[in-house]
Amino acid sequence: MDVLSDAVAALRSGRPYSALTDRQGSWRTDLRPFAGAGFHVVLHGNCRLLPAGGGEPLTLTEGDAVFLPHGTAHALTGTTTAEPTVLLCGAYRLDQSRAHPLLADFPEVIHLPARPGGHPSLRSAITLLGDELRTPGAGAATTLPALLELLLVYLVRAWYEERSARPGTGWCRALADPAVGAALHALHDDPARPWTVESLALRAGLSRAAFARRFTSLVGRPPLTYLTWWRLTLAARILRESEAPLAAVAQRVGYTSQFAFAHAFKREYGIPAGRYRTERRDDHRSISDWEMSTTAVPA
Repeated sequence: MDVLSDAVAALRSGRPYSALTDRQGSWRTDLRPFAGAGFHVVLHGNCRLLPAGGGEPLTLTEGDAVFLPHGTAHALTGTTTAEPTVLLCGAYRLDQSRAHPLLADFPEVIHLPARPGGHPSLRSAITLLGDELRTPGAGAATTLPALLELLLVYLVRAWYEERSARPGTGWCRALADPAVGAALHALHDDPARPWTVESLALRAGLSRAAFARRFTSLVGRPPLTYLTWWRLTLAARILRESEAPLAAVAQRVGYTSQFAFAHAFKREYGIPAGRYRTERRDDHRSISDWEMSTTAVPA
């Protein structure tokens, strides 16, 4: 997987939810802070998004998408027009405690306005999801979660593409850097490999010292510190999603012994790996705070 896909996949926990809502007249919906991410797409009409804390209102018109990657509290309200508003809304439960630093670059609200030729893959996913919610067909239990997962990736990709097109700092700059980007892709392609700073510097085409300085400056932590963090984040995901024995999980993420893995995992998460797996089995629960109507469709 590439780094962007890994960052999204590592966060995902529980089931995504989505719903179509039809609003008319004077209306307002308040959404509390949520341990995840949410999105809204205006399929017809228009509305306003009011950020928490009295921020500047954001007017959304037909075709606009807005992504809230940090689950920020906000409200949606109707405008002065009498035209009905149809919204496609949804939420993803995310493990914010292990958020990939790439996602820390995200602002509280990402507005992706509709424009000719803008993010065609995202628009296609929105159309497909909206059609499936309007008229669920055979196999909807499979298509809905797949479309929601696809939409999440396209939302993140759309922001990343727009951000990468402008000079900046943070992880967009790190991935765009030829040397550091090459090292990051190598770590994510094969996290179990016994990487050293020297071997990563060779992959980056720099001296050991120059590579270590450059990586730490752009990524925010030294190469092997990041590698350890990523290995344990990946291990947590495997524990949540599979019944693989702990020894197999340890080997898959690059630990030579189950004991070494168990010690590292407990140091990082504060609980043993087995207990973590047991406690996270109940993550697939309803996202009631973010369901936009009683017709919300669980994926």
